[in-house]
Amino acid sequence: MARDYELGIVINPEAGDEQARAIVERVAQTITNNSGQVVRVNAWGRRRLAYPIQRFRDGLYFFFDLILEPSTIAEIERTLRLNEDIIRHLMKVRDPRVVAQQRQRDVELDAQREAEAKAQAEAEAARAEAAANAPAAEATEATEATEVEEPAQAEEAAPATTEAATAETATTGSDTPAAVSETAQAEA
Repeated sequence: MARDYELGIVINPEAGDEQARAIVERVAQTITNNSGQVVRVNAWGRRRLAYPIQRFRDGLYFFFDLILEPSTIAEIERTLRLNEDIIRHLMKVRDPRVVAQQRQRDVELDAQREAEAKAQAEAEAARAEAAANAPAAEATEATEATEVEEPAQAEEAAPATTEAATAETATTGSDTPAAVSETAQAEA
């Protein structure tokens, strides 16, 4: 029955980044060759050691989340001891409840990331569509603005016409409301 393990390794700091990647790939290959599965590799990078190990004060830290058969652990640890660039390693069994919770969080996080990516893609598509329709919308808005301005000019002209009719009534001397409204209608 396969179990969950965590493997921590500290690599010689004098090994370059490319050599460290090669070591990590070699460890992952060893695990998969021994019917194991590498779930995740967490690179912590260069860290200060608590005490010198083989005269090194720093180390490159890498942590592997693994699923292995317990019978393959001895072979993997033997391979790790033979590699001179790995100055320390530690393999421990992980609590199944903690692993289940972490996997559930990872699934939820992946679903949330997918939803955010989908929403972002939809927003970008909407912006692109709005940008494509923007010249047509500007032309429509310009036409509507012209139509709105024309009635406003007509309303401004109407009071002037009524004032002119009132002035004519005053000069002609007819004060009846019928005469004022007939004059206003004729001018309109």
